[in-house]
Amino acid sequence: MEVILMEKQFKRLPLLKIVFMYDIDMESVEMTLDVMKYVLNRITSVSPELGHPKSEEELRALVGETITEEGIGGERAFQLFKDVLIKATVPIDHPRHLAFVPASPTRASIMFDLVTSASSIHGAYWMEGAGGIFCEMEAMKWLVSLTGLPQGAFGVFTSGGTAANLSAMVTARENWRKNPENIGQKGLMITSVGAHSSIKSMAKVIDADVLLVETEDRMSQEDLKEKIDSLSPEQRKRLFAVVATGGTTNAGIIDDLDGVAGICEAENLWFHVDAAYGGGALAADSVRHLFHGIERADSITIDPHKWLFSPYDCGAIIYKNPELAKEAHSQEGSYLEIFKDPGAHGFNPSDYQIQLTRRVRGLPLWFSLAMHGTDKYKSSVEQGISLAQLAGELIKENPNVELVREPSLSCVLFRRKGWTPDDYRNWTYKNHREGFALVTPTKWRTADDFETIARFCFINPDTTKEDVLAILNSMD
Repeated sequence: MEVILMEKQFKRLPLLKIVFMYDIDMESVEMTLDVMKYVLNRITSVSPELGHPKSEEELRALVGETITEEGIGGERAFQLFKDVLIKATVPIDHPRHLAFVPASPTRASIMFDLVTSASSIHGAYWMEGAGGIFCEMEAMKWLVSLTGLPQGAFGVFTSGGTAANLSAMVTARENWRKNPENIGQKGLMITSVGAHSSIKSMAKVIDADVLLVETEDRMSQEDLKEKIDSLSPEQRKRLFAVVATGGTTNAGIIDDLDGVAGICEAENLWFHVDAAYGGGALAADSVRHLFHGIERADSITIDPHKWLFSPYDCGAIIYKNPELAKEAHSQEGSYLEIFKDPGAHGFNPSDYQIQLTRRVRGLPLWFSLAMHGTDKYKSSVEQGISLAQLAGELIKENPNVELVREPSLSCVLFRRKGWTPDDYRNWTYKNHREGFALVTPTKWRTADDFETIARFCFINPDTTKEDVLAILNSMD
């Protein structure tokens, strides 16, 4: 009776003429053309404008209120973005963006990022996204081949290195807890001081403790053994994983992967390699030998959006035994049962990492690889290494600066003689403010203290010798 009354009430409501956001009208057509024109101009630009940030108050004063009940219209919103907002950003692919770990997505990958969004593919389960997931699997096969992991190894694309590292450590912990004695116990992992900040952050998420090997340089087999030998019996019982780095963010240093692997195998510990930045160099014949031992890892993180020229956001986690990851991450629910049905056969990426809903973020990488071929990828990575070596030579020739250490991978650490930390900061802000370059200082341990120094990280193959010289000359 109640349902019938409700139906009658609704039937008495007047019919409304509703204009939906999905209507194809002249404004949407014109906006599509404007957006495509902007994209075409942007991806064909060799040196985009290097913007600089403004305060929130400055931006609000310039653009006003953009979210209103009636909307401000696509033309107005897009004009504000082009005239004001984009100029308050720093493009990661600028050839003089040498800070942090920049990126340089290929034009092919950027174009296909548009296709990926326009195609509205849900990349969690094969049943919905088979074609897109197949493309991701093709790209992943190439990534796995670079690592040298044994037959059966495979992985999935994630939002980045943090999600990849987290997925790996959840898998490692759940595998450790298969021992009934470890159920409910708080795990412990070991990494080095030079490891990426996400390792410590990720440990908080899974409620694990982290012990650090006190070195920003290469973590050796001896360093790790000494740390393990120093553990109390209670700590040793809780130890389940070691995280080595395949190219530190700060300096491009590669840990003793083979030595660490030997310790992990002897001690029955999960061996994870965070190669989010450095993993791209697995494609470079000139430095591939430096990663000896990575083929013994239980899991490996690589970020294609760093040194494999993919747009944000595209990380990857690779497992030696993917079934262990599936046991740890596969989600259950009555609404998910159909995806696990034999009739929905296929590879389900969400079974192997922490995210359920996901875009097929490996598609732009796949398209760029398919278009250009792996040889061009290898030569582009080699270019970053060559630029770092060139920068090292230019620094040695410049009387005002000196190397802190020899370049490693595509990272160069150097100091400006006589400068204080304030000098480095002021130099960074000046270059940034003038739209010339973004090069930021970092810190490096010298003796018992940390020294503020300058740092280059080369990713973009379009960076030139003239760019490097101009930046060094700006320190005069």
